[in-house]
Amino acid sequence: MFRNRDPRRDRGPRINERIGVREVRVVGEDGEQLGVLPTREALTRARELGLDLVEVAPNSRPPVCRIMDYGKYKYEKAKKERQARKRQHKVLVKEIKMRPKIESHDYEFKKKHIIEFLQHGDKVKVTLTFRGREMAHTNLGRALLEQLASELTEFAKVEAPPRQEGRTMVLLLAPHSTKPKAKAKREDVAKEPEAKTEAS
Repeated sequence: MFRNRDPRRDRGPRINERIGVREVRVVGEDGEQLGVLPTREALTRARELGLDLVEVAPNSRPPVCRIMDYGKYKYEKAKKERQARKRQHKVLVKEIKMRPKIESHDYEFKKKHIIEFLQHGDKVKVTLTFRGREMAHTNLGRALLEQLASELTEFAKVEAPPRQEGRTMVLLLAPHSTKPKAKAKREDVAKEPEAKTEAS
């Protein structure tokens, strides 16, 4: 058997003529307690101010209503929710692949990308792949990953140290903070050129 849904959940709080009780406890626009008033009188006061009567605590006895600009209230609430969603950052795990005998310029290139991911607040999984006879020298791969972790201590902490999984060895790095780092602002004001000495 299905329960009847409370229509107020879909439409938000009851306002103005939708408030169906005889009396309510009223809070003024500035937070002043106006006491318990007949609902009709409370609505009249709100109308005189060009505002709405909004039920904010329907389960109280009597229900609590506040005089406010309901349209402005909904706008400000939606704006705060949008800002909160923007501040949220979903942590992703980026993967960087390397070889045990990686060239120094490739190593530095990949390290630069790792730093960018970390500064954006993402975790980085560094995967080292061994081929053929390289499996006999996995200690060199471990040393490479440990060196990388050491060089990145300013940007990351080791969430999982190098561990071998078949022909691969994995290092997991996590940023010190999951909040993306703001990009450095460009200087808007150029340095003023030195004043030229006028010829006397």
